[in-house]
Amino acid sequence: MHANSVILYVADQGRARDFYAAVLEDTPSLDVPGMTEFDLGGVTLGLMPFDDMAAMIPELSASQGQRCELYLRRPDAAAWLHRVELAGGRTLLPLGPRAWGETVGYALDPDGHVVAISEA
Repeated sequence: MHANSVILYVADQGRARDFYAAVLEDTPSLDVPGMTEFDLGGVTLGLMPFDDMAAMIPELSASQGQRCELYLRRPDAAAWLHRVELAGGRTLLPLGPRAWGETVGYALDPDGHVVAISEA
């Protein structure tokens, strides 16, 4: 079986590592210059410096704005959203029922990535 990953490009790898370590209440499974990884139980969250990717793929520098979100289904979603704020994130939309039948809150991480927390 092959592991799947979601990789977020970040401005400051150390800041992003510390943010996600606090939110996930976990330590990285890998933390080396150029990549930090967290095991999310079946998928890996990777944090890669944007400048490293832009050096390999110059067209990335022209890309702006949100293109995805990190959607986490967790028990006690309210506590998870609170940890996002304590770790330096910002709530965009409080926890509430959504049209697709889930209770979800939305926040931004320090790099501006959307983090959705759904009540599991």
